[in-house]
This record gives sequence, C-alpha cells and structure tokens, in this order.
Amino acid sequence: MIAEFDPVSGLVGGALIGLATLILLLGNGRIAGISGILGNLFADKPDLPWRAAFLVGLVAGPALWLMFSGGAYPIEVTSSLPLLIVAGLLVGFGTRMGSGCTSGHGVCGLGRFSPRSLVSTLAFMAVAAVTVFIFRHVAG
Repeated sequence: MIAEFDPVSGLVGGALIGLATLILLLGNGRIAGISGILGNLFADKPDLPWRAAFLVGLVAGPALWLMFSGGAYPIEVTSSLPLLIVAGLLVGFGTRMGSGCTSGHGVCGLGRFSPRSLVSTLAFMAVAAVTVFIFRHVAG
C-alpha cells in the first residue's frame, strides 16, 4: 500500500517531533538523536530511565497505532529480512562514522543552526537520493 500525501498529517507529525525534541532539550539538556540515545543506553546509569522510556515510546507508538486503527498499516515493508538487517547495520555504522543520525543532525542540529549538522544532513540526503536512484533505475 502506498500512502497518499497528506500535508496536514505531515505538519502535525513534524510539529509533534519538534515539540518532543524541544521538551527533551529544555527539560533534560539532551539531544533527541536516536543513535546516541541507544548507543549510550547503559553508559550512564542516571540516564537509563529516560533513555529506556524514549526507546520504549518509539516501539509503543506504532503498536498503539495498530491497536487503535483497526490493524491498518500505513506502510508496507516489502524487503527481505536479511536485506533489512544489512541495511540496519550499515545505518548503525554510518551514524557512528558521522557522529549522529538523521534525528540528531537533521531535526535537532538544524534546529540549533549547527553547521556540522547542516553538512551531515546534506550528505545523508544526497546519499539517500543517489541510493534510491540506483535501486529504482539502475539495479531495478
């Protein structure tokens, strides 16, 4: 199933993401970068509760959607499990190499006008565009 573009949903979702990152930054002084939250989950014991709650929320959100939407899937995953595992490992490697992920650089870093985050975001968006082009039009 291909989801139809809905600008209102995108605006509301983006505003909620921005609000959540602002609350974490102002309330805890931390950046809502998923790779950093997961990578440092057990590194600092006082941070464990909020990091665990954040990660549980990432999993609980889609589960709640399925419960209250009557089982409607907004997206359909068509890739094989081995391909998804390799892709996940490559993303994890890239986030360590780039000192952050799309949420850390693209959402939080750009919101703080970080030049490093601007360069990182431009780089991973360019690589994503090239990857999609290759897989859709060259390797297709």
